[in-house]
This record gives sequence, C-alpha cells and structure tokens, in this order.
Amino acid sequence: MQSPRDILAALWHLAGGDPSALDAVTLTGAEPVLPSSFRVAAAAQASIAASALAAVEIWKQRSGETQNVSVDMVHAMVECRSERYLRRDGKPPPPTWDPTAGIYRTRDARYVRLHTNFPHHRAAVCKVLSCEPEREKIQAALMGWDGAAFETAAYAGGAVVSLMRSYDEWKASPHAKALTELPALTIEKIGEAPPRLWPTGKRPLSGVRVLDLSRVIAAPVAGRTLAAHGADVLLVYGPDVPGIPWLTIDTGRGKLSTFIELRSEAGRVRMRELLADADIFSQGYRPQAIAKLGFSPEEAAKISPGIVYATLSAYGHAGPWAGRRGFDSLVQTSTGFNHAEGVAAGIEGPKELPAQMLDHAAGYLMAFGAMMALARQKREGGSWHVRVSLAQTGRWLWNLGRVANGFAQPDLKEETVSPFMEDVPSGFGALRAVRHSAILSKTPASWARPAVPLGTHEAEWPSAPS
Repeated sequence: MQSPRDILAALWHLAGGDPSALDAVTLTGAEPVLPSSFRVAAAAQASIAASALAAVEIWKQRSGETQNVSVDMVHAMVECRSERYLRRDGKPPPPTWDPTAGIYRTRDARYVRLHTNFPHHRAAVCKVLSCEPEREKIQAALMGWDGAAFETAAYAGGAVVSLMRSYDEWKASPHAKALTELPALTIEKIGEAPPRLWPTGKRPLSGVRVLDLSRVIAAPVAGRTLAAHGADVLLVYGPDVPGIPWLTIDTGRGKLSTFIELRSEAGRVRMRELLADADIFSQGYRPQAIAKLGFSPEEAAKISPGIVYATLSAYGHAGPWAGRRGFDSLVQTSTGFNHAEGVAAGIEGPKELPAQMLDHAAGYLMAFGAMMALARQKREGGSWHVRVSLAQTGRWLWNLGRVANGFAQPDLKEETVSPFMEDVPSGFGALRAVRHSAILSKTPASWARPAVPLGTHEAEWPSAPS
C-alpha cells in the first residue's frame, strides 16, 4: 500500500504541484487510529497536508519565503471529526440525526438509508410512502416496497435516500463506471483573463475574497480551511434555507456570514456585485441549483474574469447520477462502504465509517484544488473550475487499500483528543474546538474571526483583511 507521503505526492502531482515542494512536509503518526477497515487516518492526513502545502506554496509565490509544514495523523483524524468534539459552553453536541433518519429494511430484505435531517426531505419520504413521519410507520410502509424501486421513487419525489450496495454491486453500476474516468479532483481552465496581483498581507490568503455558498460539512470545511490561512470568507445563506446549527458553529469558524435571497432579482444583483470582487466562488449545493440562478462557472467567469470556481457535488459531474442529491452518509451506503465495514466488523447489516470521512476529505481536497488553481491564476491568468465529489473522494479512499484487523483498534479517548483542542469565544458562547492540524512554521493557521449566527453580517466585503 502507498505510504501517507506517497498518497500526498500523488495528490500533489495530480494538481500540478512542483515535486520539490514535498521536501517541506513532515508527516507523523501511524495507522490505524480509529476502528475501521479503511485507511481513514491516512486519508485525513494526506488531504489536510495537501491543502496546507498549497498554502505554503502560495506564501512562497507571494513573499519568496519558504517554510515547513507538519501534520500529525492523530490530530488530522480528530479534525476530521471536529463536529463530534465541539463543545459549546461546556456542553456536547445534541443528537446528530433526526429520529426518522437512518437504516430501514425493505420487502426484498435490502437495507435503505434515509436522510431526514431537513424537514422538506423528511416530508418527501413520507409523501412517497404515504405515512406519518414516525420511525415505526416508515418501517411498516417500506415493507411494501423493494429497495431499488423505493430509492428510484424517493429521488423522483425530492427525497434523499440510498439503497445499500456491496462494492461489487456499485462497481457494476453505470454511474460507477462513468466515475472511473475521473480523478479525485479536476482543475480546468474555463476562460481567459489576465493574471491578478496578490493583495498585501501577512498570511498565505490575506486579502483573498471567498464567496462560500455551502451547508452541512464538505464544502463548509473547504471554506473553513481557506479562512484558516487568512482568506476573507463570506458565507452566503438564503434566509429560508434550513441548516444544522451545530455544523454551522463548527464549520463557521473564521467566516463572515450574511443572508442573500438569490431567488429575488435584488439578491442576484447583490451577489453579482460581490462576485465581481471575489477571487474564489465555492459552492456545494445540488448540481445545477446555483447555475439556474445565473451563477454557473461560465457565468461567474463572465462576471469576474479570473475567478476560481470550486464545485462540490455528491456523485460527480459525469454519469447518470450526476444531478443526484446526496450526503456523506448516503454516498457511503450507495458505494459499498457500509456493506464492507459491516462485513469486516462481523455484523449483520450496514456499518458506517468512524467519521464523516467523505465529507471531510472532500472539503480539504476542495480547498487544496481552489488554492492550486488560485496560484496558477496569479502566474498565468485564466478563470478556473475545480470539481470535487463525495463519490470520487470515496473512490480515492477505497483505492488507498484496507486495514487488516482494523476493528481491533479502540476509539480515541478524551486524553488523546484534549491536546488538539482550544478554547475560543464565538457568537454562540464559549467554544472548545479542534485546532487546525496543519502546522506551518512561519504563517501558522488560525481563525481570526469567531463563528457567528447565520446572517450576522451585511452582504459586503470587509474593508480590511482578516
């Protein structure tokens, strides 16, 4: 199997990085870190290290100054479960899932997973099943359905669910075959533009303006990572768009937050004004949802020539599922991870990865791709599109190999996690949160702005960088 350094080198090569830059990286720690048959800790360390090395290279491009970066494997794994370890005024997170979310059986003895944390998704499931939103009634209604038929009908009805597949089943599907042609991330030039000058500042991304249209974990983690290296990240939410409060706190560190109603012409006008002065447009909504509002990659490049447009999707931009909604838990179920973990653990039915690993790794890969594209824009010009998906991140993780006897590894204890935590103020009260795991020797990563409630700020760029 590839070592973590080899995994990092492959990502670096994929994004067009200078091989000599890898000499600046130190990776510490050893697998396994968590109970799993997959190399979740190596994936955490490599994806975070890739994003940090991109920041190191940007700083060298801006200042001429070199620096070293180190990433500890245990710290990286803790950061990839940051929402789990967050404490607000000393209190742990509330229950993660809606009572109706999770695994169910179907008539043909298959398993399906329902994602019902958002009310409209829960309502869509119950409309398809013609039942009340109670776990027992949902289960009873599903006994009238075969798994694949329910999955198809539920998606057609606006729900987000997945049928549990083995890896062999997934690999044989038309969509999985389409994804085999795609790398873990793509960086594509989508327009001509002159190189932009770097703003002044004392951090790799000082003065870099990022529009962050995202929610839940993956794309918000990308924005949080850019903020950790000094970017001015403006989180844009619709006033009526549902969120998950605990994740808003955890991934909101370092960001400004504003409301814009993009379904109104006034909101779209304001967004175009913000975009004209942005360097990165990062979005993680359902494919085509933002494009229909006039902010596709191509339209963004017209509004802001030289923009770096980063897209996170569930199932990628090729194949029959390219437009399908999805979340980490569902993609794990669809693509074979839950089945494989269950088999490895010796249990009946599905078992989840010990972290929302597809989300977190995809977020760091998204930030990595955005920074590499930004550095390229500053050197040679152009507008750029970076694409990352949960499914492709999953394929990357799967191809890293398996951990023999991985479930013999105990979970992390509090005394192991505690050294990686910090106490910070926020707009929600006192937080105890995971520090960023990439240690840069001359421009330390940190969040200059506290997490704040959604819509706290005006829809405008700050007058001074963070």
